[in-house]
Amino acid sequence: MKTVLMVAEKPSLAQSIAKILSRGNMSSYKGLNGACSVHKYTGTFAGQPVHFKMTSVCGHVMTLDFLGKYNKWDKVDPAELFSQAPTEKKEANPKLNMVKFLQVEGRGCDYVVLWLDCDKEGENICFEVLDAILPVMNSSQNGEKTVFRARFSSITDTDICNAMTRLSEPDHNEALSVDARQELDLRIGCAFTRFQTKYFQGKYGDLDSSLISFGPCQTPTLGFCVERHDKIQSFKPEAYWVLQAKVHTDKEESLLLDWDRVRVFDREIAQMFLNMTKLEKEAKVEATSRKEKAKQRPLALNTVEMLRVASSALGMGPQHAMQIAERLYTQGYISYPRTETTHYPENFDLKGSLRQQANHPYWADLVKQLLAEGINRPRKGHDAGDHPPITPMKAATEAELGGDAWRLYEYITRHFIATVSHDCKYLQSTISFRVGPEHFTCVGKTVLSPGTDASIPVHINNICQRNYVTVESGRRLKPTNLGIVLVHGYYKIDAELVLPTIRSAVEKQLNLIAQGKADYHQVLGHTLDVFKRKFHYFVDSIAGMDELMEVSFSPLAATGKPLSRCGKCHRFMKYIQAKPSRLHCSHCDETYTLPQNGTIKLYKELRCPLDDFELVLWSSGSRGKSYPLCPYCYNHPPFRDMKKGMGCNECTHPTCQHSLNMLGIGQCVECENGVLVLDPTSGPKWKVACNTCNVVAHCFENAHRVRVSPDTCNTCEAALLDVDFNKAKSPLPGNETQHTGCIFCDPVFQELVELKHAASCHPMHRGGPGRRQGRGRARGRRPPGKPNPRRPKDKMSALAAYFV
Repeated sequence: MKTVLMVAEKPSLAQSIAKILSRGNMSSYKGLNGACSVHKYTGTFAGQPVHFKMTSVCGHVMTLDFLGKYNKWDKVDPAELFSQAPTEKKEANPKLNMVKFLQVEGRGCDYVVLWLDCDKEGENICFEVLDAILPVMNSSQNGEKTVFRARFSSITDTDICNAMTRLSEPDHNEALSVDARQELDLRIGCAFTRFQTKYFQGKYGDLDSSLISFGPCQTPTLGFCVERHDKIQSFKPEAYWVLQAKVHTDKEESLLLDWDRVRVFDREIAQMFLNMTKLEKEAKVEATSRKEKAKQRPLALNTVEMLRVASSALGMGPQHAMQIAERLYTQGYISYPRTETTHYPENFDLKGSLRQQANHPYWADLVKQLLAEGINRPRKGHDAGDHPPITPMKAATEAELGGDAWRLYEYITRHFIATVSHDCKYLQSTISFRVGPEHFTCVGKTVLSPGTDASIPVHINNICQRNYVTVESGRRLKPTNLGIVLVHGYYKIDAELVLPTIRSAVEKQLNLIAQGKADYHQVLGHTLDVFKRKFHYFVDSIAGMDELMEVSFSPLAATGKPLSRCGKCHRFMKYIQAKPSRLHCSHCDETYTLPQNGTIKLYKELRCPLDDFELVLWSSGSRGKSYPLCPYCYNHPPFRDMKKGMGCNECTHPTCQHSLNMLGIGQCVECENGVLVLDPTSGPKWKVACNTCNVVAHCFENAHRVRVSPDTCNTCEAALLDVDFNKAKSPLPGNETQHTGCIFCDPVFQELVELKHAASCHPMHRGGPGRRQGRGRARGRRPPGKPNPRRPKDKMSALAAYFV
């Protein structure tokens, strides 16, 4: 039998679809990447019996990035990113091995059915999947069609089965529009971000943001926040006065009357009106009226309205709300939650969706009444041509969903019921009073016929992470000084950089690509040319934004605290803790980057033998890693085999006492390229840590001294350790205080070593050089990773088991 491979966008979605199509009669297994499962069952396809294999990806398979040197900020002018920098598609998450996984599952298949989300991004992922699996599929016979696209808006039996019977083809134009947007965002965002980050971080020390980013969508979002903040700040409140009258009826009830003049802004005039009325003991009714009014039912729910209500009424951040909505969708509780449409298509089964709620404990009575009396056709909203409005697809209880998922589901369901209910009708009664010369009014409402009205996430999350805005109580966004200065600076130089108008124009061009009405290359070239011109003007006019920065932020020379001496001028450099943390020498006007997300302190006033800079010690905490580094070497690697950003634990200096060659012990038991290095500052709770991954071995607690021996182990060639213990706390047998041995092979030391932070362990510890070349010994070392033929397998297995 032939085989049909079906691919969904997420593992949970694949499982739900497979259960529906196989009617639960399927077998499953984990794929080679450990993240995606494969569900197998038999059935019919194109009138013939076939084997079905249903699996998934995890979002985008590929991502766009620059090639080679263009990925390095210091190597190229940001202006080159607009046209000269070549790009390539890379795996979005290399750890998932998604391309290999798809090829393994797609090899030998005859047909492929793509169940990706039915939007432009999903269409783009369709072609990423096809690029991976088409080369390994069986060739089509006689030009037979082998690629199919399933289109659906909800995970219900009806919708999924209908999609399977009405298969179409993936839309290449929609996929191209996403390719264009990805390239525009990459080139424009990286060029502006790199320039302004390097420019301002090189001048100011208290920006407190590791990346001063620009984004064609993110920056206009920030602009909205700052614009609102500016209006609040510029508002000047003005005092006013009002008269309030309280009248009592014969039934000892009281009414609070509203003054027809509403308010006055002159206190003396208000006092005059008060004096004219306060002596009156009665209020005279002059007129009464009653009028029936209606409040319209809401429009059908789209994404923007759902996120607005989730934020304002439910207290959920947009990204969190979207994650919950997507989970409710993949579990079949609601329809697809990404839609701009507020209008139901004529053939939408409104009664069927409503019947799903007929036995719900909270709103069953209302739903049954609507079904009995007849639903009201929803108001005509906007049809964006994408997906139907967000609709509940099956009933759920609070116990079933729990927490925020239930609260969001309840809102979506109540909103849907309201859209098919009749408008809320009420009777408004108005009574006019006269107190002396002044007139007052009282308005009341009586409900005649109830309704059930229930009263863009990534970009908001980005500007929060960049420290451009903070979220205050009531989920209000307040821009920081940095966010305000950036927006005001963009307005000063080129307002279109922060206004949504230019992005809107770009989106219209991208939509023309999706509709097949515009050429991909022409749209891309024209848009990049426009932003390239804007970029050059921005660079030439940066002084305008810099003037605003000077008011809010301190120059590097006036920031930070003295820490270590510069190797060039021998004056103290200042340590700037604000992100990104760095050292600055005001005399030499040089700035040196440092490792992030840890603490920095002076390292015993010791100096680097290469450049005379004082060493500093980076630490991630008492239970983590720490290592010394030379600020100059960290930024300017001294040896050919070193890269920027390496500390002393990776330095290949042949004789420096802080280098890898003097403190390295042996190859890491977890990763293939790392070396376990002694942390000489960790005593009396000594540590050995990998210089590449997160493995940390705690060893020889309470030892007086631990040092790396020049000798190596005869079995594994790792460096030996010389350990001295205090006589009162020595764990060595026979009350000995000194011992030299290999932490991998010596049975005495194996009892004194405890591995931490390791996620998993290789089934066998690979032999390898104890340290890199350069310690003065020319003994024949084998290449890294090559197994040691002299090392017994049982010893290797025992070591692996020990470290687990």
